[in-house]
Amino acid sequence: MAISRRAFVTSALASGLLAGGREALALAGEPFPVFESDAKEIPYKFRRRSVDYATNEAPGTIIVETGPKFLYHVEGNGQATRYGVGVGKAGRTWHGEATIGRKEKWPVWVPTPEHLAEFPDMAKYIHGMPGGRDNPMGARALYLYQGDVDTVIRIHGAVKPTLIGKKTTAGCISLINIDIIHLYERVELGAKVVILAPA
Repeated sequence: MAISRRAFVTSALASGLLAGGREALALAGEPFPVFESDAKEIPYKFRRRSVDYATNEAPGTIIVETGPKFLYHVEGNGQATRYGVGVGKAGRTWHGEATIGRKEKWPVWVPTPEHLAEFPDMAKYIHGMPGGRDNPMGARALYLYQGDVDTVIRIHGAVKPTLIGKKTTAGCISLINIDIIHLYERVELGAKVVILAPA
């Protein structure tokens, strides 16, 4: 039986045969591809894992250590899930406590005045860049609030896995897309977030 080119491409994308041979993460309802193999593109120490982690913070709390570039999701009983992160300018200059006031899948990105000053061509997205593979916010975003005030700090997906473990030129706290999806599904609205200054 003959197979049309369109049917072949659709099938190949679904099975991960295209896109450089990367294996697609099969998540029901995802409108854009997310690749499990992104984890192999970051240094081993920044790959997601369960670790021993001593803290007085309650289970469900997120702790970001901006110096070593790790995010910990506290599980309790001395355990946490650790994720490698990229830390942008906003993430390096804002430290303190907040709560998750909003969660979004494939969020719209609006450039800040700082982004526009550094990248004037981003002015075309002044009213918002729709969610998608090229959107700087990635597959998910967690919005940090202090009371009813938006801190403008976000924990979000990274367009490029190579940004993890580094100081990035812009943005907040970023994780590879498979990791931000993993964290997003486990974090509740109202969860406490602690962002620590570099030691």
